[in-house]
Amino acid sequence: MAFGSAMDGDLLEELDKFCKDGKAKEAVEILLKLQGMQVTVNFDCLLRLISVCGESMALKEAKQVHEHIMRAMSSPDVNTYNKIMEMYSKCGAMDDALDVFNNMPERDWISWDTMITWLAKNELGEDAIDLFTQFKEAGFRPNSKMFIGVFLACGVLGDMDEGMFHLISMKNDFDIIPTMEHHLSIVQMLGSAGYLDEALEFIHKMHLEQNVNVWETLMYLSRVQGNLELGDRCAEIVEQLDPTRLDKESKAGLVPVRASDIALVREKKLASQNLLERRTQGYRAGDKSSPDTDKIYGLLRNLKAQMIEAGYVPETRFVLHDVDQESKEEAIHAHSERLALAQGFLTSPARMPVRVTKNLRVCGDCHNACKIISYIVGRQLIMRDNKRFHHMKDGVCSCNDYW
Repeated sequence: MAFGSAMDGDLLEELDKFCKDGKAKEAVEILLKLQGMQVTVNFDCLLRLISVCGESMALKEAKQVHEHIMRAMSSPDVNTYNKIMEMYSKCGAMDDALDVFNNMPERDWISWDTMITWLAKNELGEDAIDLFTQFKEAGFRPNSKMFIGVFLACGVLGDMDEGMFHLISMKNDFDIIPTMEHHLSIVQMLGSAGYLDEALEFIHKMHLEQNVNVWETLMYLSRVQGNLELGDRCAEIVEQLDPTRLDKESKAGLVPVRASDIALVREKKLASQNLLERRTQGYRAGDKSSPDTDKIYGLLRNLKAQMIEAGYVPETRFVLHDVDQESKEEAIHAHSERLALAQGFLTSPARMPVRVTKNLRVCGDCHNACKIISYIVGRQLIMRDNKRFHHMKDGVCSCNDYW
């Protein structure tokens, strides 16, 4: 096929469309066709492919894109390496990300910051802090943004003292004045490690004006960890500062709503995606649109019986409040991440890790259920919610149950 033919143009347009639609597998299939035809794909399109693979957690396709770039570009620049590293990180493949980082011809501060932040997001807090130490020992000075990843890493470790040390250090050693984003990160760090009282005290002692974000964060963390009294106190403050925050979909199941709102929440809440070999499958809570619906719900019923034998007790406080107990239990077993996992089990080889991405935070009951499921099925479950990764294996999660 001659370069520049009509077919080339059609394939390039198709590639661009798949990238815009977020269809990683289909896009990479076109890329490989073009590669076989020796058709050059422009750099902007390759960057879009990198982004699509990362956002889709499509690890197989990510590796194919990486390989194509290394063949097509004789010497990728540092920005390209940074994008590839971030792509692997978003897939939860930190060994691959570290391999890119360690073999880069050169690094800039974005390289270090990306690696530190994503190590923390993937629950590798100690590795993140070690890398931050290496960064400083190499004679570099961290900037304001890098400390956000450092505080996240300290939260993962549950090390309040380490986090507060870095807060003091950023002011005294690097002349960086903490912003509201840093204060919010400290509240997240303290609260996710279980130090709710300390987080509350930190908010009260803030030199900046307290805003709705810090109270909303503490509200969520308090409720996740069972301190409903503190959560309700924070909710009152949130309502005073910005009443609309309590109506957001991200709070569904954590604040009282009418039973009649359940259908609306289910219609709107696009919750999770299961990364399959053939395509990305999206699910909503209670979704029954899949052609495999009967198999999915049948598998979940079987898993539920085994989970109960293993000691699982549904935490129905994470379900909308004004429905009866039976309805709550039924709803929670049809949460989107469980549907996605079941589809993954049905369509992937035994023992293969299953990757799920969720656009909201995973609820406490699903977090506990998925840990137990990882033990029952003997698989690693890699779940990315809108805050961090959860690597679950043999009944244990990398977040140590603080997120």
